[in-house]
Amino acid sequence: MGTVKSAWIMGAKPQTEFSRSENRLVDRRSVLIGVRVRRPGETWFKSQITDVTTTGFRLKSFMKLTAEDDLWIMLPGFEGRRARVLWSRAHESGCVFERPLHAAILDHIIKISL
Repeated sequence: MGTVKSAWIMGAKPQTEFSRSENRLVDRRSVLIGVRVRRPGETWFKSQITDVTTTGFRLKSFMKLTAEDDLWIMLPGFEGRRARVLWSRAHESGCVFERPLHAAILDHIIKISL
């Protein structure tokens, strides 16, 4: 296992997240950003993400979600992108993007959360 690099990007607080699928550590950024989410064929709902990486995010929502649910998330200033729920408990869910975010998009999301 490699070393964990700890860096402060645009004031966002880094956290460490273990990526089970790739057996490596990735930096997770604490944020609080309003987003819109929906399951395929359903209406958009307002929600929030509380942390984000290039590969996924933690969603805080009143939508009832379960592991393996597919959903669309609309980040501020961007078109909707597909994601899948990996776990869910109470009103929080851990989700993975279908395609990882570009680093510039992640930086933008962190910047608007400040």
